[in-house]
This record gives sequence, C-alpha cells and structure tokens, in this order.
Amino acid sequence: MMSMVTREQVLKTLEGVQDPELGGNVVELGMITDVVVSGSAVEIGLALTIAECPLRSQIEGDTNRRVGSIPGVDSVNIRTTAMTKRQRAGLMSVARQRARENAEPTLVAATTRVVAIASGKGGVGKSSTAVNLAAGLVEAGYQVGLLDADIWGFSIPRMLGVTGRLEAHPETKLIQPLEAHGVKAVSTGLIVEDEETALMWRGLMLSKAVEQFLKQVEWGNLDYLLIDMPPGTGDVQMALTRMLPQAEMVVVTTPQGAAQRVAIRVADMARRSHMPVVGVVENMSGDVFGKGGGQELADELNVPLLGSIPLDPAVVAAGDSGNPVVLAVEPGPAAIALTALVARLIEVVPPAELETCTGRIAKLLADLENGAA
Repeated sequence: MMSMVTREQVLKTLEGVQDPELGGNVVELGMITDVVVSGSAVEIGLALTIAECPLRSQIEGDTNRRVGSIPGVDSVNIRTTAMTKRQRAGLMSVARQRARENAEPTLVAATTRVVAIASGKGGVGKSSTAVNLAAGLVEAGYQVGLLDADIWGFSIPRMLGVTGRLEAHPETKLIQPLEAHGVKAVSTGLIVEDEETALMWRGLMLSKAVEQFLKQVEWGNLDYLLIDMPPGTGDVQMALTRMLPQAEMVVVTTPQGAAQRVAIRVADMARRSHMPVVGVVENMSGDVFGKGGGQELADELNVPLLGSIPLDPAVVAAGDSGNPVVLAVEPGPAAIALTALVARLIEVVPPAELETCTGRIAKLLADLENGAA
C-alpha cells in the first residue's frame, strides 16, 4: 500500500524549485505561502514578487512537475498571487543574506556603510554630488572613503583636488588611498599619466579594476565608503553588487522627465541585484531645468527624496578648483542644500555605531505599519 503524501514531503520537494533571478529555492525565499494535502491532491500557494513576473510560467511549471512526481500525488493545483510589501521585504532580506554569504572577501570593513551614488545617464551631476557628500560627511566628523568607479569617465581627482599617483605600501603591498579634504580617494585618474589619457578598457578589465580597488586598497576603518558609479547599468555595476552586497544606492537625477525615465533603470538594476535604493537626489533644480522631477521619481520608487540641489554656478567653479562647494566659507544656495543632504543621508543610512538593533527593529516595524499591503 502506497504511503500517504505529507506536507513535509511536499515542502522538501519544493526546495528543488529555484528562482533563477534571486538565486534561491522557493521555500527559503518565503515564496510558498501554503501547502494543503488532501489525499492524492496537493494545493500550493505560490507568491511571486510581482504579478507580472516574467519567470512566473517557469516557476509554476517547475513546481507542478516536481510535486507531481511525488509518489501518490495525482493532481497539483497552484494558486499564484503577488507578494505583499511585508513578504517582499522578507524575501529581499533572505536574498541579501545569501549574497553576503557568497560574496568574495574585500578590504572594506563590515561596519563600513557603503553608499553607491548612481545615475541612469551622464551629465546629471552625479560625481559632484558624490564629492560634496564625501567632503560633507568628513566635515560632520566621519571617516570617509570615495571610490571612483567611473573607470572611463573619472572626474573625482579634479573635483576633490587630489594630486599624486597611487602607490603600494612597501611592506603590505597594499595600495594607499590619496587624501584631500580629509577624504580617502581612489581613482583610475590617479593611475594614468594625466587626466586627458583615454582608458580603452572593456568587460573583464573593468571588473578587475573594481576588484583591485576593493581587495587591494588599504581603506582602513571607514564610517562611510561612497562609490561614484559609472552611469547606466553595465559590467562595473554588476561587479560591485556582487562584491559589496552590503551596499545601498542613492539615485541622482535632474528634474526633466527624460532623465527620470533613464534613472529608473538603474534603480531597477539595483533591486534585481538585491541592493536597496535609499533615496533620490534631484540635481540642477530651478528655472532652467524645472523642479519636481526628483520627487516624482522618488514617489515611483517608493523611497524618500533626500534633497533638491539648485542649479548654482558656484558648484562648477568649486569642482574645477578642487574645493567642494559644501565646504564654502560663505555658503550659497547649493552649498546650503548639500549640507542638508549630508544630514539627511546620515539619518537614512546612519553610521554602524549609531544604528542600534532596537532602533533598526523599531524603524522596520514603523515602515511595515505605514506601508504594509
């Protein structure tokens, strides 16, 4: 006589169904909401991240085949639903934990808060935002590093006023960051002969450069490591999300609708790579380019608008001279807005020693109460 099918047997079988995008099985990712066994009939509740998930048919098919192959199962009924916000938060927590466990070791301390400053396209002021945030965080009393991951379009050395060439310590053989305005900086612009030199690197070479900056640079004990990302979604972005699973992202955009449409792609890439987007910065706000586009993007991404930086000629002059405008003795409109942005970033991504477990749990509960579906 054939033994009865059990719920535990079904769940064990479902561990063989993988979500190829998230890299885990549907049980550990919390995608199985219910299993009901009635004799030879099995009913399964399957929750996908979104109703229109492009992998829906594949996951449903794998689920049906595997459960249907259990001896004694004659029929399988799958009820597919979209996850609630609470369920998605749990899934992303598991996915990020798996990414951390599988990440390659780097010289970036586990307590360092890593913030990627990103944009969908060039020319929106991403690098100037990164430089001013870094200088502003130092001014606020923190140890800060700035990694220029825009390998081809490096501009951090000029904007930060860094001079010299990167060199390795004679004993440790580790690359020593150069420092300006209290910020430890690393950039391919500090390796080439001069800033006019073009780097003809592609694919694997780009990834290897990023890997070297993370594994062979003596960053020390940083509170924050800011990463000036290259615009768009390419090899460097994917390498960083793989090697720094603890990273979080700030998206920089200008107010125009066209810039928002492009910026949303980089946010989508971040989320597909399990990197949280913590907020949006609207840059060059004012009469020329308009205003309000940053808030619209933030609303669409369901994240806060961290700041709106007005178009100000002082930002350009300060960047060309290597003196971040946020440090201006007599701050103008942009400097005032950037100082407020620094404070807001500290609030949203607090240094490790200020982020207590109790505070983190309270914030999570508040978020769930305010936004649970």
